[in-house]
Amino acid sequence: MVRISCAISREGLFMHFSVIIPAKNEESNIGRCLDSLRKLDYDGSRYEVIVVDNGSSDRTVEIARQKGALVFVQPDMTISGLRNFGAAQARGEILAFLDADCTVLENWLNEAACYLLRKEVACFGSPPIVPENATWVQNAWFLIRKRENPVQAADWLESMNMFVRREIFAEISGFDESLVTCEDYDLSLRLKTKGLLLNDNGIVAIHHGEAATVATFFRKEKWRGLSNYRGLMRHGFVWKEIPSIVAPPVHCLLALAVGMTPLIKYPGLGNVIIFLFVVWQSVLFFLSVRKNRAQVDIVKIMQLYLLLNVYFSARGLAVFGGRNR
Repeated sequence: MVRISCAISREGLFMHFSVIIPAKNEESNIGRCLDSLRKLDYDGSRYEVIVVDNGSSDRTVEIARQKGALVFVQPDMTISGLRNFGAAQARGEILAFLDADCTVLENWLNEAACYLLRKEVACFGSPPIVPENATWVQNAWFLIRKRENPVQAADWLESMNMFVRREIFAEISGFDESLVTCEDYDLSLRLKTKGLLLNDNGIVAIHHGEAATVATFFRKEKWRGLSNYRGLMRHGFVWKEIPSIVAPPVHCLLALAVGMTPLIKYPGLGNVIIFLFVVWQSVLFFLSVRKNRAQVDIVKIMQLYLLLNVYFSARGLAVFGGRNR
């Protein structure tokens, strides 16, 4: 898919973008985020920045106001609720959802402006990249998250760097506030019924809060897995979602079954279990190789292979033992 030229007239629109940032106790991040927005190479009268604070006990609200953001305090809401509240206050034609631990490049809104008049595009954005000083965990996992083509249709987009037409967002009632996690996936599925979802790697945000260690990665993925099945019940059955729903518990069950094979009285059954486990691990290893095919490096392949095992273990444990809070 070829990028559309931005050489279009936009004088008829007053407020192009409303940047909506949910936050709670983000005093170490919010200033950096807002500073990057203040440096945008874009007409300041054509965008606004809205911070919706979830009852911070630190200086998040103070810093956000000092940096010129329009700040609202809404305690005890889910992140979906914070984003929906921000959208209700917005004046822009496009709602730009950004996380407080992200920064953006100076051309962020110039690149996004290519879609202002493309009414067939309901939602666009791209997975935030990792910072220059990223750890091996962050670099390896970004291979899974990044999209290969500069511009391509997407099944879903991450809410850390997501642009949605305000009228369509309102039409589908915004984010599902009952979901603790996976709210962006659920929203994306509903947006696809209204128009195109496009990933555009030219719309660059940088995520400084991506899990930096294996332990943190495990905890975050277990937390993110809490709403997988609730989301399925909310937005309905989707065939493409089946692998992400089935694979994590199967991964955990296979690992448990392999560990119990010495106790199995029937050798044939034990052999079948081991065979299935080896097949599944081969799939994960093949995926690790495929994602590293641009620069084949056995160390990076093994790093991603490890993270894939951690990912499916965490998501599977979320299914069996997690609780929404």
